[in-house]
Amino acid sequence: MDLRCPSGSREQGWYLTLMAPNVKGPEHAWLDPSRLYCHHQALQDCVEDLLRPFRDDIINLVAGIDAMGFILGAAIANTLQKGFLAIRKAGHLCVETFTEPYRDYSARDKLMEMRTDAIVPGLRVLLVDQWVETGGTMQAAIRLVEKQGGVVAGIAAICIEDSEGGRWLKDHYKWAHCVPPHLMPQFNAHHLDSFQTFRTRQGLQ
Repeated sequence: MDLRCPSGSREQGWYLTLMAPNVKGPEHAWLDPSRLYCHHQALQDCVEDLLRPFRDDIINLVAGIDAMGFILGAAIANTLQKGFLAIRKAGHLCVETFTEPYRDYSARDKLMEMRTDAIVPGLRVLLVDQWVETGGTMQAAIRLVEKQGGVVAGIAAICIEDSEGGRWLKDHYKWAHCVPPHLMPQFNAHHLDSFQTFRTRQGLQ
């Protein structure tokens, strides 16, 4: 879909076809979800879909996970008119922080950090990331919130894959993602039918 064109049909998850496939090799993620953010209606509908399960819930703060979770997290916080907390990769914040180890989707061991003055006991936090593949990053963010007495009101991402970690998150927390059930097999297989559109376009150039 041309990013400059208005959307036509807007069935659930229509904007997922805007996501671009990886063309740079296995050292990169298998797709680029951020392409959909370039389309104003796609970004708006994505945010609305992620918020739908939480519309009647109490949310005091939205937290986005470094780095791509900042985009969706800030958009959601703005829609809810709530504050936004950035959960960073360790070493970026110049204030006192709590840290938590985790293993990311590429099986690398890392640390994430959160400022110490943002969470108070009982604060209800919606955690947002762009994508949940193995679940390790989101689980570390959950631990950071809960160790400070915060309550995880829910988790949200464009896709929460049906990995072992993804299933654990879905079993233990309220969650939202944008992928209709009939498309989940494609997402779990890391290959979308919509990628053919990009390959056809490249072949014509």
